[in-house]
Amino acid sequence: MANIKSAKKRILVINKKTARNRRIKSHLKAILKNFEAAMAAGDKALAKEKLALAEKKLMQAAAKNTIHKNTASRKVSRLTKRFNKAQ
Repeated sequence: MANIKSAKKRILVINKKTARNRRIKSHLKAILKNFEAAMAAGDKALAKEKLALAEKKLMQAAAKNTIHKNTASRKVSRLTKRFNKAQ
């Protein structure tokens, strides 16, 4: 356990950031799962809507350094490619 005041503060800050990042990543997984479900159902209109939402949320997560920007771009690219192939 930390004895120095600044180290104790860092522990608290890290715990807050970890909780926030977990929440965001969990939300991203749910959004991607919704897109996958729409693609599996063959509902193109819903899939297009879910793709737009997924792209927005992935880029927001990348902007906040929750995930790496290249990871977000790669995921968006792959999702878009799958959507376009299905059409």
